Amino acid sequence: MKNLKDILYKVAIESVVGSTSVSVNALQFNSKLVEENDVFFAIKGSVVDGHQYISNAINQKAIAVICEVLPEQLDEAVTYIVVKDSSVALAIMASNYFENPSTNLKLVGVTGTNGKTTIATLLYQLFKNAGYKVGLLSTVKVMVDDKEFPATHTTPDSISINSFLAEMSGEGVEFCFMEVSSHGIHQNRTLGLQFEGGIFTNLSHDHLDYHETFAEYRDVKKRFFDQLPKSAFALTNVDDKNGAVMLQNTKAKKISYALKSIADYQAKILENQLTGLLLKINNKEVWTKLIGNFNAYNVLAIYATAELLGLEEQEILRLLSILESVSGRFQYIISDQNITAIVDYAHTPDALKNVLETINSIRTSNENLITVVGCGGNRDKTKRPKMGHIASALSTKVVFTSDNPRHEDPEIIIEEIEKGVEPQHFKKTMSISDRKQAIKTACQFAESGDIILIAGKGHETYQDVKGVKSDFDDLKIVTQLLKQLEK
Repeated sequence: MKNLKDILYKVAIESVVGSTSVSVNALQFNSKLVEENDVFFAIKGSVVDGHQYISNAINQKAIAVICEVLPEQLDEAVTYIVVKDSSVALAIMASNYFENPSTNLKLVGVTGTNGKTTIATLLYQLFKNAGYKVGLLSTVKVMVDDKEFPATHTTPDSISINSFLAEMSGEGVEFCFMEVSSHGIHQNRTLGLQFEGGIFTNLSHDHLDYHETFAEYRDVKKRFFDQLPKSAFALTNVDDKNGAVMLQNTKAKKISYALKSIADYQAKILENQLTGLLLKINNKEVWTKLIGNFNAYNVLAIYATAELLGLEEQEILRLLSILESVSGRFQYIISDQNITAIVDYAHTPDALKNVLETINSIRTSNENLITVVGCGGNRDKTKRPKMGHIASALSTKVVFTSDNPRHEDPEIIIEEIEKGVEPQHFKKTMSISDRKQAIKTACQFAESGDIILIAGKGHETYQDVKGVKSDFDDLKIVTQLLKQLEK
């Protein structure tokens, strides 16, 4: 049990009804999870307002309520604390409740549109290989050194973040690498955390279903760097025009990386093959199993971060050469018929363009590039025609299909993707809403030497249709289908 007064430390309180000298069991923002002596946070979300559930939380015997507006009826046995923003209070109080675990380790946040998962996961892998105890908070999974937990969001809620960090602290973890999403920043989930550093990858078209404009999306990302302390580093990709924007108001030490511009950390691609990349980083050569121009940026960011965190240059180069690719990020198999199938999470126009350009830079003009791609339902609709335009322009053949349609009609999603196809590319495209059938058709089109790209879902092992998640693993399915064709 914790004292409420103690966990209110640094919270900007507007008014209090009741006593703050009470013992608290746990923190909750879901009224269904409230138990006796818990604190309930009434948070105004984009869909649901937690203030509607204050009475439910009190019925579940909450000891205190954190809210932005006092309810009309007050319970004498409950302490009510009015704040300007309940999500800010939750972030600060969650950190206090778990005794500020981020101060006990070196926490590095990775933000941007593409590359967050790869950079965070490979930094985890690199520091593990260097012999450290390491934590990871990512889209794919959460790692407390060697213990794995499933991930539910790119950036978990404040309570979960601090709970995992507390467990890491208890296990003696020295470094933790964390994906920081625009949703997480906007909803204040990273407030109250002490970061050792922040990494900016790039910014492109995404999440405009949530952020109304690209400028707002950019400014939310920037807020993460604005909040970094003077003791931290801010590492940014200055080849992206938004890289300099991220650094405008940060108090952190400004560090840059680039392939094309003058920067503190520079790299040059010497060889780009399906087996990997040969890079020159700050005039030192290193071979990595990772593939493509976009991964050259990721490797450079990893190198820079490792050096900023105190690893020796030669050790970093050695560790970079043994890194393994991340699940669902440019994972590939080569069938007995010499057909290459690549599965990638590319679900934004920029990511899809990067992957297709990478494949086209590796292949000769003789092989066909067959792309299977869709767009998720109940998400940013403005990117759909852009995805259709890019896929049809950069592929030999395209099969438009279903991704996670969620509560939308997959046929309508596909029609919106098709609007981006230019007339000269119409003949290249076809549409099959059943994703498995679409992958099967791509396999049937493919001949020896051809490349199939299955984009959009990557590491995901499910398909979400009308709120029901059923088993669906692109890599497993294409592997099975190619084996069946061999018979």
